[in-house]
Amino acid sequence: MNILFLHHSTGQCVWKGGIPEWFEAYNLQHGTDHRIVERIFPKKRPYGWRNYPYDYWNIWVNHAGPDPYVEEPTLEILTKQYEVIVFKHCFPVSDVLRDTGSPAVDSQDKRLEHYKVQYEALRQKLLSFPGTAFVVWTGAALTEGSTSPENARRAREFFSWVKHAWRRPEDNIFIWDFFELQTEGGLYFKDEYAADPYDSHPSEGFSKRVAPDLCRTIVDVGEQWHGRRLAHALTSGAEG
Repeated sequence: MNILFLHHSTGQCVWKGGIPEWFEAYNLQHGTDHRIVERIFPKKRPYGWRNYPYDYWNIWVNHAGPDPYVEEPTLEILTKQYEVIVFKHCFPVSDVLRDTGSPAVDSQDKRLEHYKVQYEALRQKLLSFPGTAFVVWTGAALTEGSTSPENARRAREFFSWVKHAWRRPEDNIFIWDFFELQTEGGLYFKDEYAADPYDSHPSEGFSKRVAPDLCRTIVDVGEQWHGRRLAHALTSGAEG
């Protein structure tokens, strides 16, 4: 499989936790040729250092098509190259403000009401590329010193919705629950796993601990989804 990992700084920490080395060892042991590459998405310039629900909606749904948007690739471009695409949000996504009662898909405000309509639009877009499996991280959590209890509770509510309502069993969308690994059931990124109590980047030790879990998820997802599609194709051919 050709695999793409889209990320910013938190993802870079986990990447450096041993992802390339894990795949190299896996391929040697299993005789596979899974190739994973990483890419900053979106870049700081010209689009801007933002990878929140609005930005994925804006690039992949609002500006969908065969041409890049502000030098960033659309799904029409990426799905021609990769069988598995992994993407995530930076930890400010978890500083979720109170709803206003007016959900808007084109709002950049970090609110549950906006996140949900953006994710619903994004889900429909991802489903239109059944040849690709998508691994979506639950958003990176914030340390207790970096947010408020109210905003942290709203973040947990959103990622619970993503896991239990947004993603459906038949989808080509799969979840890696990074938020749960960080919080262990609480509201905050545990200080002992963070770079600093006021810095929500993962520490080197935590990154090394969780990187193999992400790798196994990616391989399982890719093999499961493409195996399911192959079985469906064979069944359809037999019925025809």
